[in-house]
Formats: sequence, structure tokens, C-alpha cells
Amino acid sequence: MDNPNDPARYAWRRANAGRVLSRALHRFEARVLDLMREAGHAELRRSQVNLTRHLDTDGTRITELARRAAMTNAAMTELIDQCTACGLVERLADPRDRRARIVRFTPAGLAWLDAFGVAVAQAQQEMADEVGPEALRRMLRALGRYAGGDEGA
Repeated sequence: MDNPNDPARYAWRRANAGRVLSRALHRFEARVLDLMREAGHAELRRSQVNLTRHLDTDGTRITELARRAAMTNAAMTELIDQCTACGLVERLADPRDRRARIVRFTPAGLAWLDAFGVAVAQAQQEMADEVGPEALRRMLRALGRYAGGDEGA
């Protein structure tokens, strides 16, 4: 039987696609948040950005936000509470079903989102400078196909 203490036995844990993508995402998001802080927007942490990435600009139901983020409703509600306290989002009755609540960006939240878009563009340009613009384009197209959406197309 293989030795469970042999580092080579579990080397795949450090070099698999999921781990590499996770590290790349962490680095990218950390850079975006650094740029946001430099621009005077230190409101959100990385976990709270998970709400904003799934929030449609015209509003989204809490249950849908939780589904998109692969979180429980309770965990998503906590993020919403935090972002509400920062003034970036608000809860409203869903006009299609008054019992349900939707979350949408406030005017300050939309201004934050615009600044976030600038930071994302800069971080992505820095990534292209490091890995090469064609490599980044190919990677985004391939990952978009793999993810089953049009991301990166």
C-alpha cells in the first residue's frame, strides 16, 4: 500500500485546475479590492463582493442570489445586511409577489459598481500584461465555454 505520508501521493492537491483557478481568483479579487481602496472605496470585503457579482442591476430575489452564489439564504441575508449597512443595496418588496423581497443597488451602490468596473478593467489589463493578451483572451474564451456561459466570449 502507498505511504500516506509520501508528499508525492497527494501532489495533485496543489496542482489541479480547481486549486489553480481558486488561487488565480483570489489574487485577481485581492488586486481589484486594493484598487477600490486606492480609489476611496473600502466599503466591501471579498466575501461581500460575492453578493454584488450575482446582483442584477434591476434587482434580484434573495433566494436567487443565494442560489447563484451557492450559499444558504441565511448566509446571503447576512451579506445583504452588511451591504445595506454600507448603503450599497436595499431590500424592496418584489412587485410580482409582495411576500418576496428583492435586493437592488442604491444610487450609491451603482456608483460603487461603476468604480468596481474600472478596477476590474485595470486588474484584467495587469493580468494581460503578465500572461499576454492573447493567452488571456484564449483562457477567458475556454473557461467561458467550460463554465457553460458566454463569460469571456
